[in-house]
Amino acid sequence: MDHSVVIIPTYNEIENIEAIIKAVFAQSEAVHILVVDDNSPDLTALKVQELQQEFPGRLFVELRKGKLGLGTAYIHGFKWSLKRQYKYIFEMDADFSHNPKDLIYLYNACQNGGADVSIGSRYVKGVNVVNWPMSRVLMSYLASKYVRIITGMKIHDTTAGFVCYKRHVLESINLDAIKFIGYAFQIEMKFKAYIKKFNIVEVPVIFTDRTKGVSKLSSGIISEAIFGVITMKLKSLFKK
Repeated sequence: MDHSVVIIPTYNEIENIEAIIKAVFAQSEAVHILVVDDNSPDLTALKVQELQQEFPGRLFVELRKGKLGLGTAYIHGFKWSLKRQYKYIFEMDADFSHNPKDLIYLYNACQNGGADVSIGSRYVKGVNVVNWPMSRVLMSYLASKYVRIITGMKIHDTTAGFVCYKRHVLESINLDAIKFIGYAFQIEMKFKAYIKKFNIVEVPVIFTDRTKGVSKLSSGIISEAIFGVITMKLKSLFKK
């Protein structure tokens, strides 16, 4: 996984952060990690700074002033990564819902499989979700179906947050123009890549809900995704 960086946004992930960092580093000696922390009250960033002594030159942390949203955390991480010439830039959650052992499959899809964007997909082969109540599985699955219909994207898991981008994809997107800050950010980034005709490949993974810490999902985030998708699609039509 040469020239790769895994961006992990955090807010109150003290129960998971050390374990996820060590699990990612166990996959490859070449991979780097950037933690983007939103001033977690539980001192997640302090733990990362302590671990930097154990992983010098491989573990980095960017501290932000407050809880500014998932999307802006990733945009911050993308810009940081592009400045440092990484070729493969990953998105990944801190809570082990994304299995670090699957990083290599996303990497291989881009490195060897011709993908510009590879997505760790819950829905490309059935429904691969563990520990979610059926109501949440249905909500997530139907949300991805809804987004697929509205946008025309041939992607089964449009809301997935486990993604590998080749650097030229992020370089081609105006990151300052990305509007969404919640989970709709994931949809918007895929849509931007889709309309630019990049090759987007879904890699089947098993998604396991967190066992430690608290989910950041809220009704505001859900409504942003539902109503924002229509606005995003309409704006794309007027730009043609």
